[in-house]
Amino acid sequence: MQHPIGIFDSGYGGLTILEEIRQKLPQYDYLYLGDNARTPYGMRSFEIVYEFTLQAVNKLFQEGCRLVILACNTASAKALRTIQQNDLPKMNEYRRVLGVIRPTIESIGSLTQTNHVGILGTPGTIQSESYVLETEKLYPYIQVIGEACPMWVALVENGEYDQPGADYFVKKHIDTILEKDPEIDTLILGCTHYPLLEEKIKKYLPDNINLVSQGVYVAASLADYLQRHPEMDRLCSKNGTVRFYTTESEEKFKDMAAIFFRDEIVVNRINLV
Repeated sequence: MQHPIGIFDSGYGGLTILEEIRQKLPQYDYLYLGDNARTPYGMRSFEIVYEFTLQAVNKLFQEGCRLVILACNTASAKALRTIQQNDLPKMNEYRRVLGVIRPTIESIGSLTQTNHVGILGTPGTIQSESYVLETEKLYPYIQVIGEACPMWVALVENGEYDQPGADYFVKKHIDTILEKDPEIDTLILGCTHYPLLEEKIKKYLPDNINLVSQGVYVAASLADYLQRHPEMDRLCSKNGTVRFYTTESEEKFKDMAAIFFRDEIVVNRINLV
C-alpha cells in the first residue's frame, strides 16, 4: 500500500503549498484533499473547524497517509493543537499532523530588522491569535499586528484576484495594518490563497517591507522534518505521484485548480460525513 503525504486545505489555496512542496521534494507521493463543498473555514467557529478538519485528517489516514500537512491557516490555528494533543495519542499506528503557522513564524527572525511584523489573514486566523502566540514562544521581542481580510479569499476563488475590482480591498487592508503599526518591515501572507494577490499587494506596499509567502518556508520545514525523523521518512512512499480529492464536483475543482496548479490533474469526489 502506498503511503502518500497528505495535504489538506478547506479550499484551493493549499495547492500553492503543494506546488512548493513538490518542487522541493518531487520524489514523494502526495494526496491532496480539498473540502471545497464547505469552504471557507475562515468565519466558522473553533468547534466546527476542528470537527471538519478531523474528518479530513481521518480520511487521509484511511487512504494510507501517515503524515498530514494542514495547508490551511484556519485549520492550523483552530484545530491542529487539539488533534495533536487529543486525537493522535489515541491512534494505534504512528501518525503525525503538522501545520503551516510554525514554519512561517520560524522564518521571520532573520527577516525583520525593526522587530515589528504584520499578519494578513482570514478573520478566523487573526481571531485565534495563533501567530501572536507562536511568535511569543520563539521571538518574545517581536511585536505582531494582525489584520483580518475577509474578502480576499472570495476574490481569489471567484477569479477576481487580478482584476481592477480587487484593488480597493487590497489597498484598504494594507493601509489599515500600516496605520496600526508604521514600524512593520515584514508582512506575512497568513492564508494560502493570498499568494495569488501578491502582485496587487506589492503595488500598495512600500519597497522596504518584506512580503512573506508561506509555501517556500513550509516546504523547507517539511524537508527538515523528514530528515530529522527518518522513521517517518521510511513510511512515506516515493514514486513521484500526486492525487486529488474534493468534496465538491470534479469539474469545478479542475477549473479552480487551474488557477493554482499548472499540471493536468485527475480528481475524485468524496464525502467526509
